[in-house]
Amino acid sequence: MTEEKEAFLDRWSRLKREETQEEAAPPPAQKEEVAMPALPPVEQLDPESDFKPFMDSRVDGETRRAALKKLFTDAHFNERDLFEFYSEDFTVSETIPEEMLKTLKHAKHLLFDEKKAAQAAQAASQDTQPQDAQPQDKPQEPGDVAGKQDA
Repeated sequence: MTEEKEAFLDRWSRLKREETQEEAAPPPAQKEEVAMPALPPVEQLDPESDFKPFMDSRVDGETRRAALKKLFTDAHFNERDLFEFYSEDFTVSETIPEEMLKTLKHAKHLLFDEKKAAQAAQAASQDTQPQDAQPQDKPQEPGDVAGKQDA
């Protein structure tokens, strides 16, 4: 118990140095690279073929992509999954008829152009009020009128 413990940072530094020295030393015995299996021609592949050799890391990317393209051209991969909500192709749709487009443009201007709508409402209210009449301070609501008639 009288031994002094090595300080944390000293121990960490020593272990890091040892680790660096181990990394610098060449590995004792490297495995001999296994020869890559012969790949069948991509043109002869069909869905029942074995595609595992094409997924090897030593195969160049272009060959791997060509094999995968060949695999995914099978009709099996083009079937829609009925239980998948987002499997439909929404990029192709019917065009909106011209008459409906005119209606939509008209509705957009009527419903969403607030400045013009406010000006139109103000102009309409000025046209409907007689020149002699004084504007009311508080407009009556239909519920208030019905309540007064019942009383």
